[in-house]
Amino acid sequence: MTKEQSKITAVILAGGQAKRMGGVDKGLALMNGRPLATWVLERIAPQVDELLISANRNLDQYRLFGHPVLPDPSPDFQGPLAGLLRAMTEAAHPLILSVPCDTPFLPDDLVGRLTVALEESGADIAIPVCGGQVHRAVCLCRHNLLPGLENFLARGGRRVGEWQSMLRRVEVPFDDEQAFLNLNTADELTRLGTR
Repeated sequence: MTKEQSKITAVILAGGQAKRMGGVDKGLALMNGRPLATWVLERIAPQVDELLISANRNLDQYRLFGHPVLPDPSPDFQGPLAGLLRAMTEAAHPLILSVPCDTPFLPDDLVGRLTVALEESGADIAIPVCGGQVHRAVCLCRHNLLPGLENFLARGGRRVGEWQSMLRRVEVPFDDEQAFLNLNTADELTRLGTR
């Protein structure tokens, strides 16, 4: 893989309804006085070549982070795959990293390890596994998956795991289970914000 072929666009997925957090815009919920999406952006930005934000509400607030903000093509909250699809249509690079806006403790070597696994395996997608749990919303995939993902969504598919099960995938082991915590409640934001 050449240097150009290994360039990465990351998309921060902040387009959900956040039902478990009372419907607030989760990416803008505060942890230690800062929006949750800020923590994720700071973890991921040094590891990638381009950053995009998938959001469906409060677009002007997300634009203040200084990266392109992409609403889903459909207004009915079709889930994280719709955000990934939109990012793939706009991405400047051949590899796409997807991370949710509620995972503020992602590893500093996430992208490097996923990229090596993707290259060595020849897989379509690399997914982290930690403590026996597969973290499907965090993944590194190839841009050429775009037509298949488009077809999957057009047929009514929504589940990330179902789409990924149709691909050549490699699971990449990580040790720090806290690194993949996703914060779903106001209590978790308060309790884990001091980690």
